[in-house]
Amino acid sequence: MAAAEGENKVVEEEVKGGELLFCGTTSWDAMGRRRTTPEENLVSPTRLRPLMGVDIRVVASGCVSCHCVALDVNGRCYTWGRNEKGQLGHGDYVQRDRPTVVSQLSKRNIVRAGAGRSHSVVVTEDGLSFAFGWNKHGQLGSGSTKNECEILPVRCQVSEVKSAVCGGEFTVWLTSVEGSSIMTAGLPQYGQLGHGSNNEYNTKDSSVRLAYEAQPRPRAIASLSGETIVKAACGTNHTVAVTKDGHVYTWGFGGYGRLGHREQKDEWAPRIVDVFTRHNLLPPNAIVSAGAANSACTAGGGQLYMWGKIKNSGDDWMYPKPLMDLSGWNLRCMDSGNMHHFVGADSSCISWGHAQSGELGYGPNGQKSSAIPKKVDILEGMHVISVACGFALSLVVVDRTKDAARIEELEVHDGKAAEVIEPTDNGAAVAEKAPKRSNAKKPQNSKKRKNESSSEEEDNSDYESDDSDSLNGEAEHGSGKSSGRGRGRSASAKRGRGRGRGRAASEAASAGGRGSGRRGRPKKS
Repeated sequence: MAAAEGENKVVEEEVKGGELLFCGTTSWDAMGRRRTTPEENLVSPTRLRPLMGVDIRVVASGCVSCHCVALDVNGRCYTWGRNEKGQLGHGDYVQRDRPTVVSQLSKRNIVRAGAGRSHSVVVTEDGLSFAFGWNKHGQLGSGSTKNECEILPVRCQVSEVKSAVCGGEFTVWLTSVEGSSIMTAGLPQYGQLGHGSNNEYNTKDSSVRLAYEAQPRPRAIASLSGETIVKAACGTNHTVAVTKDGHVYTWGFGGYGRLGHREQKDEWAPRIVDVFTRHNLLPPNAIVSAGAANSACTAGGGQLYMWGKIKNSGDDWMYPKPLMDLSGWNLRCMDSGNMHHFVGADSSCISWGHAQSGELGYGPNGQKSSAIPKKVDILEGMHVISVACGFALSLVVVDRTKDAARIEELEVHDGKAAEVIEPTDNGAAVAEKAPKRSNAKKPQNSKKRKNESSSEEEDNSDYESDDSDSLNGEAEHGSGKSSGRGRGRSASAKRGRGRGRGRAASEAASAGGRGSGRRGRPKKS
């Protein structure tokens, strides 16, 4: 996800807008659940008919998001995509293939936006923040989890907000309040909220079933109270923040080295990245981005550094290293998706990464994936204003005043009529079930597991099958075996190999129900 800017940048392209172009899959239900067909993918940057001629200045999606948010120069908010948790904010669970104005926000001037797995957060010009979508873990910051889904915008319990970004199930706000320049709410499972704890507890006194206490009220990160945070970016379960002095802090899930600390340990509180100290501080115009399993930023001289899982094969980058392929380029904007990246630099648009749905924009005759940065030829020479990456999609805003004739030649996507997804009695939409995989077995009730190779698993039974190959808080499938130091694993996972700390059922019974894993603290009464 692209960085949120905590300071008002006096840059011309922040004021003006451009033409929004889309590439990637348009099959919102299939995204992350099954392989899409060529007919469902837009493999070249394509105009969206509802937004033709509309000046878009901000676009937002997330590395595990299957929906999009766009803001025009007049402060209108458009959303489209998957809507099973009401994350589009239209008061229903109707999936939308066409960008649609959020009518409840029509009287507000929306200037910033962020998107999580199933929730969206926006910021108004007067410093207020509104959110909509899934709220099981308190990620909307409304102060309550009474309603698991909020299908209309609700007020976030923050003020003087400058920007907001979203992780998978949590949200980060940057404010102008002294001592509280960064606030977080949502799921604390891997320490991604930065408050020094994962709020873990046992659901029952004699149980090893672990849960994580939701944090629905935005809370300032105490250890950063003396710093002024000006930029932030979120991966699925980790956060990257930049201070006014140019230092970089990271925290949350540490798998694959995405925190940049030369180890894979989770960090429950902000920890400074030692590479960006002394003579290598970040400049005020630095770019910060966080993907599903990696992080990136530009430092001195505009050099792009990356760390984490950079490629599907090869060693992970355990600490920030310069990406020499982009040395010498003037990077203006960048965003990272599940495993792909988009950059606007000079008069070019550059993308790379692992992709299967055309989200790199190389065209019908181009390659699907690229291990190294490669120009998007159809956009060569265009001025890129903004970029955003979703799970299997990319959004690019280009300046139409300079290349109007070339933009007119691009293909146009009309979009399908909206299809209603009927809500159930408890208010949650009925999600399409993922197809069964013949070569993998999935536990029915996943619990938290971690191992030295940093495979992860999120306890999201309500949103079970977004991406079976995800590297961020969901189990990796293949052998159907558990290989980590599992704590309190499900029945179907208890036969897993490795140094398991959750005992089998027979052992747990003989021990009086006490699992050998670390006990969580009792739930607050």
